[in-house]
Amino acid sequence: MIGRLLRKSDFERVLAVPPCSRSAHFAVHYLHARPGDAGRPEVDTLSTGDAPNLTLPVDKLPSGHWLGNVIPKRHAARSVTRNMLRRQVRTVMEKHVARLRPGLWLVRLRQPFNKTAFVSADSVALRCAAAAELERLFERACS
Repeated sequence: MIGRLLRKSDFERVLAVPPCSRSAHFAVHYLHARPGDAGRPEVDTLSTGDAPNLTLPVDKLPSGHWLGNVIPKRHAARSVTRNMLRRQVRTVMEKHVARLRPGLWLVRLRQPFNKTAFVSADSVALRCAAAAELERLFERACS
């Protein structure tokens, strides 16, 4: 089962890491960690928060997969398109979850799809193009 990234601090932590895989429209970020504890608000406000944490304590080792996605309105203006892209991201990650390292994964739409090539907001052609690009992206992230 794949968990969801929900907290702003988790998104910021993952986005601070350079992408591990990139394509024409998407970027995948990965962080070997677990989502922040909701019951411990001091985790996000530590004065040593910027120091790199190279070794995690045993109780903080990631034991699952958490997925977040960033599909900005400026790249996908219609909600139909944004929701379709979110579903595509989730479907492709579920296919590859057995081969992915445990931790926090974030997929970010970095460029809009060409509106002249994909006229409809949720066309079959757009779905297939996004799925194929995400497949290649996760294949590279698995290796």
